[in-house]
Amino acid sequence: MRVMVTGGAGYIGAVITRELARLGHEVTVYDDLSKGHADSVAGVGELVAANLLDGETLRRTLSSRRIEAVVHMAASSLVGESVAEPLRYYRNNVEAGLQLLAAMRVLAVRDLVFSSTAAVYGEPAKQPIEESDPTIPTNPYGETKLALERAFPWYARAYGLRHVSLRYFNAAGATDFCGERHDPETHLIPLLLDAARTGGELTVYGDDYPTPDGTCIRDYIHVLDLARAHVAALDALSGGRIASGTYNLGCGGDGYSVKEVIDAAREVTGRGIRVKIGPRRPGDPPMLIATSDRIRRELDWKPELQDLRAILESAWRWLGKAPR
Repeated sequence: MRVMVTGGAGYIGAVITRELARLGHEVTVYDDLSKGHADSVAGVGELVAANLLDGETLRRTLSSRRIEAVVHMAASSLVGESVAEPLRYYRNNVEAGLQLLAAMRVLAVRDLVFSSTAAVYGEPAKQPIEESDPTIPTNPYGETKLALERAFPWYARAYGLRHVSLRYFNAAGATDFCGERHDPETHLIPLLLDAARTGGELTVYGDDYPTPDGTCIRDYIHVLDLARAHVAALDALSGGRIASGTYNLGCGGDGYSVKEVIDAAREVTGRGIRVKIGPRRPGDPPMLIATSDRIRRELDWKPELQDLRAILESAWRWLGKAPR
């Protein structure tokens, strides 16, 4: 299948791109490289360095490469930044997403797998979160992801779009080729491991949440398991097994607190990690844990690398080889 991955040079997108190529798909990466890295997808498919808001390039890419399906990863994705700069998030996540849908309609590309987030649920009344739970985002990041999700059924009804939204929160870990390289880095695990490597200090944003140890609890999922879920969704759409779907991606269980991740990182690296407590970040819910029963049942997907220490070990190995 000829697949375009928007944001395909980013952390998760590059793993998806490589997994699709490994399985024999013809992949085009569409990425403006504002956050992605061309070397992450070197030798894998074709790279088009452009923004989704460039409608002419977008339509030309879909047409010239005869794209049959799209995995849409391109987005701004920092909770705190979204609160400070909502305009950027509505432009990059909603406006650009609608531009993509418009181009797909013109070129008759029907199948879309969308990278969404558990942030669409806001601060849910119960844990773990199910797909049927209310969606009440507490920050523009979650709100803009949900806004695009809500467009899909209407596009399906009017234009025949077939769509899957995958909601997850904390992608983590690394493969031999791809790990986290954000600038600035805001994610807990790479910050932890960098502190372990350099002797730096990690800031924990809040230790007064209503959780057992006062720090936020999240559901961490290995980036390769996420990639395989996107491939499973794409296969289900192209094979006609489903016409649409919304699925949570999580590893089950009780999740891990920030403190628990720090303790595990100290064990994995064998190094001390200095920590200081900072203020809460705006828009951060105390707990987000997603059940993935639906996607396990309907798409026969299950995480294979769900142990926290395995996730940390893979990221620690990659960090030893990663470009500085």
